[in-house]
Amino acid sequence: MNTLPQSLPGKRLLLTAALAVLALAGLAARPAAAEELAKNLFGAQKLPAVAAPQSIGFYSKGCFAGGVAIPLNGPKWEVMRPSRNRRWGHPTMIALIEKLSRDAAADGWPGLLVGDISQPRGGPMLTGHASHQIGLDADIWLTPMPDRKLSLEQRENMSATLLVDEKTHLVKDALWAPAHTRLLKRAASYAEVERILVNPGIKKKLCDTVKGDRGWLRKVRPFWGHDYHFHIRIGCQPGSPKCKAQENTAPGDGCDQSLAWWFTEEPWRPNKNPDRPKARDLMTMASLPAACQAVLDGPDPASAEAVTYYGDGVPVAAAPVLTKAPSPARASASGAAALPATANAYAETPEIGIPLPRPRPGG
Repeated sequence: MNTLPQSLPGKRLLLTAALAVLALAGLAARPAAAEELAKNLFGAQKLPAVAAPQSIGFYSKGCFAGGVAIPLNGPKWEVMRPSRNRRWGHPTMIALIEKLSRDAAADGWPGLLVGDISQPRGGPMLTGHASHQIGLDADIWLTPMPDRKLSLEQRENMSATLLVDEKTHLVKDALWAPAHTRLLKRAASYAEVERILVNPGIKKKLCDTVKGDRGWLRKVRPFWGHDYHFHIRIGCQPGSPKCKAQENTAPGDGCDQSLAWWFTEEPWRPNKNPDRPKARDLMTMASLPAACQAVLDGPDPASAEAVTYYGDGVPVAAAPVLTKAPSPARASASGAAALPATANAYAETPEIGIPLPRPRPGG
């Protein structure tokens, strides 16, 4: 009768020891705190890293330093979806967009509606694109700029015109105009541009209608989406030794079997693994080039205005300016008052007449 009470403490000790072992095993099996996603870190940046302009890594896996912004308004462009803060790019990319806006206007295009370029320091985005990470990609709407200035609310909510029928994957002929062809040809004419991505239906429309010089069609490549905008991609720029170049485009104008494939069933079959996470939902800083950590940690410029490019001159360089002191006044052909360096990044840019180069931050 006395054996049970005498053995109970021993059993309790054994049970306690077993529970302790299980608890330790559970702690060992529990993963360490997950490293924060790179998209959250780069998506939180409001200004570029102060440094010489440099693209690091590949278009879909990298970052960039020394970025500049395109103004929200220009003589022949307006930035759409400004709240995304994706109007930043390598100075060569921003200068090219402004040049396209002027050249396209001379060709008869009313003006550019500028979509996403990059985040201030590039990197994976919180939503949307897989590329646009190194400041060398930009989206331009195929909707012409209206003849009135759009409000910020309109820029946030206005829908683009879809030019391609979702069922036939062909261009809606009632919406297509020769001006679209001229715009794409002008964009492809620049030596810096290596690729222009469009919907397969748009590529087919070009293949079927372009006469005479067709060499520029080689740069225009079909890809999913891109039914309301086209995507400009320029090559790695001087001063970016860590930029990874893309493959060359295939020879020819691309109006061959590679295009015909897009009009088969295969490209449009449902995704076999629709729940597979996107790359941006997995990328940590360890996934990106090591130099991107320095970009992420780099100092801010004095303001967004201090690193905004106004065209017709040498792009602003993001020189080290760590104070919030106002930058020198910007000259204006129209005599408009200078915009202070502390202006809100989302404020509308006042009309400044003929665009003039901005002084470098800090003089």
